[in-house]
Amino acid sequence: MDLDAFERDNSVNCLVDSTVPPACRTEPCSLGIDEAGRGPVLGPMVYGICFCPVARQGDLETLKVADSKTLTEAQREQLFEQLNAAKDFVGWALRILSPNFISTSMQQRVKYNLNALSHDTAIGLIQHALDSGVQVAEVFVDTVGPAEKYQEKLKRQFPGLEVTVRAKADSLFPIVSAASICAKVARDRAVKNWKFVEELEDVALDYGSGYPNDPKTKEWLTQSLDPVFGFPQFVRFSWSTAQTILENKAVPVHWDDSEDNPSQKSAQSLLSFFARKDAPAKRPLHRFFHERKLETVTSL
Repeated sequence: MDLDAFERDNSVNCLVDSTVPPACRTEPCSLGIDEAGRGPVLGPMVYGICFCPVARQGDLETLKVADSKTLTEAQREQLFEQLNAAKDFVGWALRILSPNFISTSMQQRVKYNLNALSHDTAIGLIQHALDSGVQVAEVFVDTVGPAEKYQEKLKRQFPGLEVTVRAKADSLFPIVSAASICAKVARDRAVKNWKFVEELEDVALDYGSGYPNDPKTKEWLTQSLDPVFGFPQFVRFSWSTAQTILENKAVPVHWDDSEDNPSQKSAQSLLSFFARKDAPAKRPLHRFFHERKLETVTSL
């Protein structure tokens, strides 16, 4: 699993896939879909597909794949290596969605919610498999939202395929379990090898589980917050946990046309943070200034 492209630029999405086994180009195939990292406020979300010939599903079951959430990290890594080694009949593909993409999508003017994002990503991966020559005959999906509506949506999109959408599909169908393992291994590696472009100074990288209700994660969010530029790109700033910290800890912003609003009178102007001060700054300039070669001037 080569994640170099995503690690070089983790602000954008990335597609990673295996070679398509020759058998999958000539025989009817079963394809499973699952995701990893839907709930955390930190890091990417990864959607994965795994496929194999329908006639070889028994061979897949002998690998003893299981729902990735029931396995340890070491067990997931071992099973992924076994799946990756079965190149004669197993293939996979992953779509890594960056935290930056997730948040900007959810906060754009025309709202693009997480369910719609998940559905579109799954559809894109099925289409990728078809375009790659995989003879997909049946699809099994771990549901996002109401299973019946999701299944109908996929059947309309792919009328020639047999589609089954179920809750907990990763524990019901081995092909979905395999997709779950691929997705989870990719997310674990992406999080572990995350390259921060921001200057975090003395902020520790021990951010806990990454889930919003984890006190250690909340503490890390507070410590990593820049009062003007917000969170590192590692953070899904559209999550309510991050939004609350921004509202309480970041610099309030007011616009010129709202100066007459009494509620804004006590708010500190954003421009005051760009003015030169006699006292030395407590932290170096943000990368925003360095990347644009900006310097503070005292006169024009």
